[in-house]
Amino acid sequence: MINIKWFGHSCFKITSNKGIVVVTDPFDPTVGYSPLDIEADIVTSSHSHYDHNYFKAIKGDFKIIDKPKEYNVKDIIIKGVRTFHDNVYGTKRGKNIVFLINMDGIKLCHLGDLGHTLTDKQLEEIGKVDVLFIPVGGYYTINNEEAVKVVKQLNPKLTIPMHFKTPEIDFPITDEKNFLKELNGRKISSNNIDVDSAFLETEKVISLNYK
Repeated sequence: MINIKWFGHSCFKITSNKGIVVVTDPFDPTVGYSPLDIEADIVTSSHSHYDHNYFKAIKGDFKIIDKPKEYNVKDIIIKGVRTFHDNVYGTKRGKNIVFLINMDGIKLCHLGDLGHTLTDKQLEEIGKVDVLFIPVGGYYTINNEEAVKVVKQLNPKLTIPMHFKTPEIDFPITDEKNFLKELNGRKISSNNIDVDSAFLETEKVISLNYK
């Protein structure tokens, strides 16, 4: 059983059944969400923008993972796959790293600020996915329609949208409603869920709250 908690934008706290904590893409307070106050063992950053690499918000003796290679930290296996922040090979916004996190037999895939659908090579590198964290807001990342295509490419058991418009932020991005509608997903009031093999057999697409 792992716990997934969303703090807004692309920042999640993923906790193993042994209490090992992975935090993804911590954001600067100027983004608009409540300031982060999290203790972690591992922090991943998909790219070096202020809304994805604010390590100052994280407490503890944590390992920063921000390169496209393989890591083993406290028995959590993490692999970075090189992608781009736009659909023109990074010429507009640079590179992006997709992180694969193997925790308690569950393979989680955090797409960061992915700006394009995936190539055959990238799909091969990523492989099987149980839980997918996918940006859907557009403008800086893939939009709702492109996100649906990427979900179909990866065919995860559970999909969790991120990096979309909420009342807390003024980024020029859209909300997740069309994405959820297209994939028959649902929005829940909680900011966290417990995930195990049984849960993955019953849920397909869930949007978390950030409070």
